[in-house]
Amino acid sequence: MPTGLASPGMRARLCFLLLLSLALLFAPAARASADPPSTGGDVTVAQTLGDRDLTLVLRRVTAVPGPLRVDVITHAGSAAGTLSVGLGPDPQGQVRLGPAPGAYGVTLQVDHPGPGELTVSDGVRTARVPFVVSKPATAPPEHAVYGGFLAAGVLLLVTLAVATRARRLFWALLPGAGVVAGLAVAVTGAVLSASLPLPPQPGLQMDATIKNATDPYALSRPLTADWSRPPATLTVARTGLGDVALHLTDAATGLPVDDLVVHDSALMHLMVVGPGGQLWHVHPIRTAPGVFSVHLAFPRAGHYAVAAELERRGGGVQLARSATGLDVTAGATPVAAVPPPLRVAAARKATATISGVPVSIAAIGTTTASATTLTATVGDTATLQPWLGMLGHLIVVGPLSAGDDAQNAPVWAHAHSMGDLTPGAGMAGMADHTMPEMAGLMPVNGDNAADETVAAYGPSLSFTYTFSQPGRYRIWIQAERDYRILTIPAVLDVRAAR
Repeated sequence: MPTGLASPGMRARLCFLLLLSLALLFAPAARASADPPSTGGDVTVAQTLGDRDLTLVLRRVTAVPGPLRVDVITHAGSAAGTLSVGLGPDPQGQVRLGPAPGAYGVTLQVDHPGPGELTVSDGVRTARVPFVVSKPATAPPEHAVYGGFLAAGVLLLVTLAVATRARRLFWALLPGAGVVAGLAVAVTGAVLSASLPLPPQPGLQMDATIKNATDPYALSRPLTADWSRPPATLTVARTGLGDVALHLTDAATGLPVDDLVVHDSALMHLMVVGPGGQLWHVHPIRTAPGVFSVHLAFPRAGHYAVAAELERRGGGVQLARSATGLDVTAGATPVAAVPPPLRVAAARKATATISGVPVSIAAIGTTTASATTLTATVGDTATLQPWLGMLGHLIVVGPLSAGDDAQNAPVWAHAHSMGDLTPGAGMAGMADHTMPEMAGLMPVNGDNAADETVAAYGPSLSFTYTFSQPGRYRIWIQAERDYRILTIPAVLDVRAAR
């Protein structure tokens, strides 16, 4: 080989290595899995606003400042009318609800990232839903990926220039080695990012601020792994004819609890059992820090047992029961007759017709020795709609003493029928409180609930629940069909295990 120039063969090998590096540089790179919290989807929040059962859907915010689409889904029985919607105390738009149930929407403008408050008012009551807008942030591993590819690209151009002009191959190998090093850094960052956890997400595990919503990877955040909160204490009181106020206080400090996160598509799931066995499963509106309100039409005088399912930021799901419940002595509001409960027994199917829909419940295993499987069939076609992120809900109260005393029943439970939410897929459900939740634009905890407007599921729903005590239980199975929430009441006798 001549002493001053590289041989043609060595130059060909060098060009091959450069072309290989070029191919790696511009090949599609695997995106790091440690994506920022702002990469989530839409968020669903159920609200009982006066006599309307609504589902608010906050669509994903892709840019800040930018538009925020808010869809309002109404259910059968909800009156037509106009709702004022805004971000903060002042309304920014209106949603005109039609007489037919379905989705109606409005587009608002988000000016800055951080914590905010969505207000929805019917002119009498105002719901205040806390939410967080997180600005898209780049994870540290992604900086390594992008930086490595950028360095490799620049050095590749330098290598090509040196290889065509230098008299010695040695000088071209130096920037060529830098290309390989840059590619190694980028690929290593992409591979290692798959095992790196997300940072604590503002509004989910930690209190949201403008700073951590803008950059959740900032090292200035509190470096702690314990985000748990004490349990909340629930007190209830009637504030008017049918209006009930619910106050949540911190069990440790006595201060108002204002850190609830969206759990199963609601800030609070309120369950009320009346003296006639009627169930209300509603979602009170937040009116002030630690204060919620709901309007109930009490059909008769008597005692009403009250329990609320909620989740505090950084903590688990809590079932807070009112120690007193509600005593209604006057001002009862007549409502439609409650269908009699189905008598469910092992190896026998109980059937009925509710709101014109044929329903049935069958039970397998009705002892405390093992789990009980309840299978409900709602209608005869696959036209069920997801409600609160699931296809079916099971509420259990018991064992009941004489007079159906729900107030002192030791067991209150709320379980779900869960499984494949692919339209038309069969449902092999299970009772659980947990469902995978993803963060995005979030009312301080978002969940990517299934689209409620899709009617392509069921008609069978399965629930698995283990009864810890023998006795008679009241159960209610709920599902949505034609935008109507159907409630199937039943009574189940559970025997003690031998």
